[in-house]
Order: sequence, then structure tokens, then C-alpha cells
Amino acid sequence: MYSKTEEDYLKAIYHFTGQQHEKVGTSMLAEYLSNKPASVTDMLRKLSEKELIHYKKSHGVTLTEKGTRVVLQIVRKHRIWETFLVEKLQFGWEEVHEIADELEHVRSELLINKMDAFLGYPKFDPHGDPIPTAEGDMPEASTLPLSEIKASQQVSFVSVATDQADFLQYLDKMKLQIGDIFLVQDREAFDGSLRIEAGGKALHISRKVAEHILVKVL
Repeated sequence: MYSKTEEDYLKAIYHFTGQQHEKVGTSMLAEYLSNKPASVTDMLRKLSEKELIHYKKSHGVTLTEKGTRVVLQIVRKHRIWETFLVEKLQFGWEEVHEIADELEHVRSELLINKMDAFLGYPKFDPHGDPIPTAEGDMPEASTLPLSEIKASQQVSFVSVATDQADFLQYLDKMKLQIGDIFLVQDREAFDGSLRIEAGGKALHISRKVAEHILVKVL
């Protein structure tokens, strides 16, 4: 059993390192969590004592195997809650991240497993992010930002790189959703913006937006 604060720290470390096990610095965590560096250092020492992270002052932080198992269960709960809120309670996909941030700390594994079964064992959440299994296996999700796609390539919109509400609302306004097929028609050399065809419509996408749309080449 771990505290909400401990779980939030583990998830923050995972946010930066993912499954690549690259180190994340104390100052980066302090800024991300809006905490003082001294407070972050204290918590990292506690997590290290519990064998959840590898930590050495001035050398960065990585998750241990134990820490990775713990954080994948937190991620699993978060993404199942997001799926439930969108699919069953009709929340907008831009509304659910902060709610799931609170619900992910619910302790009952039985509840989460029953929700998973009730939802039909989804592999991805409403934002296209993979949902870890109860055993801690993460479905593979190999994607590229739309900004890296060359002209004349056709792609499938599979996930988003951010769940910020204003970005998701923008996608809704543009009537772009996960599962759409895009044809990249042209890329502007000046600013990296793209002209794409989506659902028979011609759209102009800024580089900033394209960087946050994750796709697979078809």
C-alpha cells in the first residue's frame, strides 16, 4: 500500500521515463509536480528505501522493476476509469483526465477488474493510450507524430500526445477523432504546417497541432 503522494511521484517519473528507463532529474520533477526541490529529494529517498526507484543524488532517477509494476497498475486504473467515464457516463474525452487522476488511487483491484470486464477488456483508452493488463503487460503502441509524416503518405489517427482540454476541444471543433484516416497532401517548408485530407475534407493543420496527433502509417 502506498500513499497518494507516493503514487503521484511514481507516475510522474514514469511520465518522463516511460519504459525506456531513461533517467529524470530532480529539478524536472520539482517543476512538473510544483514542489520544492528539497521536498522532491526527501520523497525520492523514501521511494528508494522502498525499492521503488533507483536514486543517487545528482545522477537522476529511474524506476526499479518493482516500481514499474506498481506504476503500471496506477496507469491501468487511470485509463480504465477514463474509458468508463467516456463510454458509460458520456463525459467528453477532454473532461476525464483530472477526474481519473483522483479515481486512480482507489485501492480495490476487484473493482477495477470488474470494470475492465464490464467494458469488454478494452486495449486502449479514449485518448488512444494503451491500457496495461492486470498482469502488468502493456499493449504495444508504435506511433509517430503527424508532424513527421511526409507528403503523399496515408495514416491512421491512433492517439494523442496530450490530453489538455483545449487541444481535445480543438480536435472536436475540427471534427477529428481517433480512427480517422488522413492523407498528407503537402507540408509547408516555412512553418512545418500540413495540408491533409480527412473524411473528404481538406484541412490545414499547424505544426503544433500535428506534433500532438499520433498516427500509424498505412
